Amino acid sequence: MTDFVGELTKRLLIEAGIESGMRVLDVGCGQGDVSLLVAGLVGERGKALGVDRDARAVVAAGERARALGLANASFAEANLTALPAEYGGFDAIVGRRVLMYQPDAAAALKHLVPALEPGGVMFFLEHDATVVPTSKAPLLLHERVHHWIWETVRREGANIHMGAELRSSLARAGLAVEQVRAEAIVQTPEQHYPVGNIVRAMLARIVQQGVAKEDEIAVETLDQRLIEERAKANATYIGEIVFGAWARKPTR
Repeated sequence: MTDFVGELTKRLLIEAGIESGMRVLDVGCGQGDVSLLVAGLVGERGKALGVDRDARAVVAAGERARALGLANASFAEANLTALPAEYGGFDAIVGRRVLMYQPDAAAALKHLVPALEPGGVMFFLEHDATVVPTSKAPLLLHERVHHWIWETVRREGANIHMGAELRSSLARAGLAVEQVRAEAIVQTPEQHYPVGNIVRAMLARIVQQGVAKEDEIAVETLDQRLIEERAKANATYIGEIVFGAWARKPTR
């Protein structure tokens, strides 16, 4: 199964200028998915530091880096809006699905700017529910699954329109926006995206937020039912839009 978001993240990181020898900070790193991508791009001469406020995630990320033999990737417990004073001098600061959980994305970005070298790049990737779901044919199960995911995130306090607001947030933080990209995750009868894995990972949260019940979701058969629904309708479905944007800190 193609890792659409992982491949998109890597491609946009390269477009944003992440390259060998750079020192990069990954904020809200979770278990290190983006940090490990960055470590591969910056090479042995570079450095990838991932920070997250979840201590368990930081430990898991460190274990993954060691298992992969990535000595240039390290992890620490820290909040992106309260970085330790010694965190600075980064050539780039990156993050994925992080700003949507900030009460004020521009204010969060402003907290990060002092840790970035003049001329350094700030890159973020965020999902967005502004124009999805969309399909010419009615796909009721797809629409329900979309609701389960995004309504849960909304009830948790996240901004489900963060992708579309990336440019304005970077600009309000005093950064010079260079590029904004948006790509859709397209599903067809032949082309599938593993939504069942996402719902499985979110299941406890979906139930906790009162969005749906576990037996209603029936996660073990969910992917197959989605595939069958698209095949029966001979339909193309777009359930997610992913935005990536980057900007630079002024040199003076």
